[in-house]
Amino acid sequence: MNTMKTFMLMALLTALLVFIGNFIGGQNGMVMAFVFAMVMNFGSYWFSDKIVLRMYNAREVGRSEAPELFSIVEDLAGRAGLPMPRVYVIPNDQPNAFATGRDPQHAAVAVTEGILRTLSKDELRGVLSHELAHVQHRDILVGTVAATIAGAISMLANMAQWAMIFGGGRSDNERGSNPIGGLVMIIVAPIAAMLIQMAISRSREFLADEGGAKISGNPLSLANALRKLDTRVKQIPMEANPSTAHMFIVNPLSGRGLMKLFSTHPPMEERIARLEQMAYGANTHP
Repeated sequence: MNTMKTFMLMALLTALLVFIGNFIGGQNGMVMAFVFAMVMNFGSYWFSDKIVLRMYNAREVGRSEAPELFSIVEDLAGRAGLPMPRVYVIPNDQPNAFATGRDPQHAAVAVTEGILRTLSKDELRGVLSHELAHVQHRDILVGTVAATIAGAISMLANMAQWAMIFGGGRSDNERGSNPIGGLVMIIVAPIAAMLIQMAISRSREFLADEGGAKISGNPLSLANALRKLDTRVKQIPMEANPSTAHMFIVNPLSGRGLMKLFSTHPPMEERIARLEQMAYGANTHP
C-alpha cells in the first residue's frame, strides 16, 4: 500500500512539473530547470553521507569502542541481507538516529549518545532495524528524486516570477491565461510540490517501520522505542538543520497545527498503532 502511495505521489509530482513547466516557460524552460535541479541534487545525493555526518559531528566507532552497538548492527545487517554499514555515534543528548549513504554498499547508521542511554537493547534493535530498512529500500535515492523534481518546480516558479517582473517569458496568449492565474501558479505550485514531497517522506517512514519490524522479528520493540523517543525528543531540544529532519527516526523539530502538513514524519500514534497491529494481528490471525 505504501509503495503504491509513493509511486502515485511521485507521478503526481512529475505531472505538476510538466504542467507548470508548459504553463510558464514551455518545454525549453522546463528542461533547463529540471537539468539544473538534477545537477544540484546529484551532488547532494552523492556526498550526502559525508555532509550530514560532519554536520552533526558524528564519530565512527568500531567493535572495540562500542561492542554492543556494533554487534547489534552487524546481526541485523546479516538478517536483512545487507553489507555491514559504518556505525557512528553523535554527541547529542536527544535520543535519535538516522541512516544515510547513496546505496547499501556505502551506507552508514548514526545514533545519538542520548538514544544509547534511553533505550533498552531490544528497543535499540527495533530502531536500528528501522534504519537498515531505509537502506534496504534505497530511501536516500527516492528522497533525492523527489527533491530534484520539487526543486525544479520551485526554480520554474522563480523564473516565472522574474519573467512577470521584467515582462519576459511566454506571452499571455501562449499561456492561455491571465496574469492573476500566473501569479496563483507561481505561489501555489511550489507549496503543492513541497506538500507532495513531504507526503512521500511520510510514506517511506511507514515502509521503514514495517520493514524494520520484519528485520528485527519483533514489531513491539520498535513500537516501544517510538513511544519513548516521542516523549524524550519533546523534552530535549536538538539544533537540527530542517533540511535533514526527514532523515531521523523521530522528527527532531517540533511542529503544530498547520505545520503538520509539512511534516516529514507520520503521526507517532499511527506509526505505533500499525506496529502493534502487526504484532497482535499476527498472533490473533495465524
